[in-house]
Amino acid sequence: MKPRISVVINTLNEEKNLPYALRSVRTWADEIIVVDMHSEDRTVTIAREYGAKVYFHERLGFADPARAFAVSQATGDWVLLLDADEMIPRPLSEKLLQIATENSADVVVIPRLNYLLGAPLWHTGWGPHQDRHERFFRKGKIDLNPRIHSFIHPTQGARVLTLTYQGKMAFPHFNYVDCAHFLDKLNRYTTIEAQQAFERGEHVSRTKGALHAVYEFANRYVRKQGYRDGWRGFYLSGFMAMYRWATYAKLQELHSTGGRNTVTKEYTETAEAIIAGYGERDKHA
Repeated sequence: MKPRISVVINTLNEEKNLPYALRSVRTWADEIIVVDMHSEDRTVTIAREYGAKVYFHERLGFADPARAFAVSQATGDWVLLLDADEMIPRPLSEKLLQIATENSADVVVIPRLNYLLGAPLWHTGWGPHQDRHERFFRKGKIDLNPRIHSFIHPTQGARVLTLTYQGKMAFPHFNYVDCAHFLDKLNRYTTIEAQQAFERGEHVSRTKGALHAVYEFANRYVRKQGYRDGWRGFYLSGFMAMYRWATYAKLQELHSTGGRNTVTKEYTETAEAIIAGYGERDKHA
């Protein structure tokens, strides 16, 4: 019997990207699940126009915690996790169907071809030979958790097959369109990552933070040959070093000040004390 394939997509205001993702899977997937975080554009309408089953999840700063819910809605034997700004080329879809039909693996690790600032990256840790993800799996053979950038892991004993990048044997990812887009997401994600680290009881030193930031740049630009991606590789390496630096700074902030709400309260109390001082002077004038 031919295995049923479910495609699962999490969305938030993806009306521009979603049609391409849906068009790349609707001819061969048995089911498309879209879990939306209450988009304010035409995302939900578009999903339904392409025959997707639409569910809703509370809006979060990132999609990873909602993925377990999304996967739980799938009824297929196999699940393909896809982002709205990604696509599945036909040769890759044929390969995935072959794997599922032949039962030759439980989890498939797929190369990703990242487009950044208008062009594909081939190095810097984001090239298709470097960036691979467990995105196609037999249902029940992966564990999902809400930790950012580490949300999916094969279960113990699962047969894992890693595809090598050949031609179109990768899923394109139409990533950041400009530097502002990158920095906006960097700010949001580092806040979440620092909060999660704080809740796990992790601590950081300034030396450790600085060393990790320096290592991040050197690792991406030199070891992972970011220099071969030209100016994009240079600035991406710098942005990723900034990601580490900002995460550590925000973690230090949480341990030292308690965060924005605590500092805002302290500022308010200080401001009130200053105003009270003026009141005392005016009363005795």
